[in-house]
Amino acid sequence: MGVDVSVLTKQKGLSERTFYSLKDALSFESPDYVIIANKTYEHYSTLSDLAEIGFEGTVLVEKPLFHQIHNPPQNKFKDVWVGYNLRFHPLIQKLRRIIQKEPAITVHVVAGQYLPHWRPAVDYHSSYSARRQEGGGVLRDLSHELDYVTWLFGPWKRITALGGHFSPLEIDSDDVFSIMMSGDNCPIVNIQINYLERFPRRELLINTANNSIKVDLIEGKFQVNHEAVQEKVELNDTYRVQHDAVLNNTTDSLCSLEEGMNRMRLINFAEQAVEDKVWVTP
Repeated sequence: MGVDVSVLTKQKGLSERTFYSLKDALSFESPDYVIIANKTYEHYSTLSDLAEIGFEGTVLVEKPLFHQIHNPPQNKFKDVWVGYNLRFHPLIQKLRRIIQKEPAITVHVVAGQYLPHWRPAVDYHSSYSARRQEGGGVLRDLSHELDYVTWLFGPWKRITALGGHFSPLEIDSDDVFSIMMSGDNCPIVNIQINYLERFPRRELLINTANNSIKVDLIEGKFQVNHEAVQEKVELNDTYRVQHDAVLNNTTDSLCSLEEGMNRMRLINFAEQAVEDKVWVTP
């Protein structure tokens, strides 16, 4: 991408220039662009530290924005974006172009992966995903689905949900969520997300007045009625295109700070719906 990269980390032996203090990194490098990609529960404190030091460049915070809702700190940042990179998946982009001309009537989304197989080099018991207090749980881990569904089909007038920890997985976070939403642009949306799928899935099924559309983001398959097209898609490409958009100030598909806050509110509404067993009106 033609940029100089430095890393603030606790890890040793990386090939990139490495720092162990945020203040040292900023004073030595004077960066234009900072990416916050630590544990979810550390996002807010890191963003606050950046603001306190007086950073005036652009910030990208990995999704979800925070592990719980906070008011963003007072800052002098040029821009703050949230890293919902699946917006840049070519099949999501293709779907967006279609539904802008052909509104959806129903949307069904399924996304899941078996947590012990998710990060093969990491014991799932020790991962942040397993720990609610660290921002873990499928509702936050797979908030990509909440984001792109809202970006494509929202905003929402009401939401309800079922969810929690139902499996034998040894975690204290939620492992299954089923969410139903309704809005002016799409009357029925259902999202099923889980930590249980032994075969990873990330699929959408959309019905419009004239067509049925199936999108498989893992297999790279886009089907309209009986006609299917296969595309080779590398997930890392979505990160690269997202960073290109930030660096080039091409903002159409980027998730803004306000949108990131909206996704946090949507997570809270889903949890409220589970707790109170009601429809919630945002």
